[in-house]
Amino acid sequence: MTRITIAKGDGIGPEIMDATLSILKAAGAALEYDEIEVGEKVYLSGNTAGIAATSWDTIRQNKIFLKAPITTPQGGGYKSLNVTTRKFLGLYSNVRPCLALSPYVTTKHPQMDLVIIRENEEDLYAGIEHQQTDEVVQCLKLISRPGCEKIIRYAFEYARAFGRKKVTCFTKDNIMKQSDGLFHKVFDEIAVEYPEIENEHWIIDIGAAKLADTPEAFDVIVTLNLYGDVLSDVAAQIAGSVGMAGSANIGEQCAMFEAIHGSAPRRAGQDMANPSGLLQGAIMMLQHIGQNDVAEKIQNAWLKTIEDGIHTYDIHKEGISSQKVGTQAFAAAIIERLGQQPQVLKSVTYGESKPMQLPKYKRPVAKSKTLHGVDLFVHWSGDQPDELAKKVNLLSDPDMNLTMITNRGIKVWPEGFSETFCTDHWRCRFKSSTSAEMSKVKIIQLLQKANALELDVIKTENLYHFDGEPAFSLGQGQ
Repeated sequence: MTRITIAKGDGIGPEIMDATLSILKAAGAALEYDEIEVGEKVYLSGNTAGIAATSWDTIRQNKIFLKAPITTPQGGGYKSLNVTTRKFLGLYSNVRPCLALSPYVTTKHPQMDLVIIRENEEDLYAGIEHQQTDEVVQCLKLISRPGCEKIIRYAFEYARAFGRKKVTCFTKDNIMKQSDGLFHKVFDEIAVEYPEIENEHWIIDIGAAKLADTPEAFDVIVTLNLYGDVLSDVAAQIAGSVGMAGSANIGEQCAMFEAIHGSAPRRAGQDMANPSGLLQGAIMMLQHIGQNDVAEKIQNAWLKTIEDGIHTYDIHKEGISSQKVGTQAFAAAIIERLGQQPQVLKSVTYGESKPMQLPKYKRPVAKSKTLHGVDLFVHWSGDQPDELAKKVNLLSDPDMNLTMITNRGIKVWPEGFSETFCTDHWRCRFKSSTSAEMSKVKIIQLLQKANALELDVIKTENLYHFDGEPAFSLGQGQ
């Protein structure tokens, strides 16, 4: 018997959770429940996190969390509970299977059967943002080696555990050579440890186009947080319906399972909602805790229900569906078919697969890190780079020279183009005049000079070499 935490959420959440729990009970799932309240009521009580401290205690104690959709009120500084939960509990892996159910659910891609595995904790979702000038706001994209290693290894282990043949990496490392470049580099390093699994890399834009056009070309996709968020919704929709997709969020100690759709308050209380998304999350939960026989029984009964044309309003279609039903009737139809197998759709066999055993991250030996320059980011309202260069060049000395000014990443001095539009946010790069490592004292002196000249330095970034290799981006146009 496994004790789990459940939250019925908002909108259609209570209805689809009740339907899902009734199916789990009828199928013989060995589960006990602790229910917590999260979402809109908690937010509006004055708790901007949408969850009480005691609820966190329950989730952390049980380790397994089945959550229905919630409503986050607009404005007021309310935080996304999904993002908060993933980060606080270290749920680094978001797993979203996308399976076509043709001809019973309309899709242009009847052979589609893929899984998107998305890094869940970092990237732009770190949410570190600053307004730096009147015209420019910054959002930091943070990519770590541990984050890359954990999610990429999880993707290969998932492929091995579930009999998948290929893992595809999506990045934009032709532009973001440091951040996305690290993800691609780690992918290549780890892929060689799994010679039986095919591996490939796609640039995200053409890869997304290929996914939308020919999703059957992919098996398991692993990618960074933002790309994965967008692609998983696209993939779910072209498979047939976002409303039928489930999601697993897996960490080293805890896991959360949910539908990927929202709380749909307009449909609340009408016994209309399709519980399939949450049910799919619950099936993934059963596999995670080792109750594969129950997961298999429910999935095959669900497929048989779809195949028999018992459909909720969102997938009902004349000529294909045999009966339009509500939430509870759909659940009852699944329960009635427990023990049955689909005849047209492919039945599932989960077998006795064991939970994946992923190695702990081992921090590598530190590289030799040497300082060779600094970027000063300056708030300046002029529009002539040559004028700014004259002023900033006054900061140079025999040991450190101004080598470049960029605006939004484009080099505008020296030899800039007059056609380039410039904002009030300028990056001024100073580099050591010699190949030797420079002292941080030089940066302090540089800032002191800038202050004396009334230059508004809003940020600095040190320019390092690691093991002798430059570890910073160049300005475009060089």
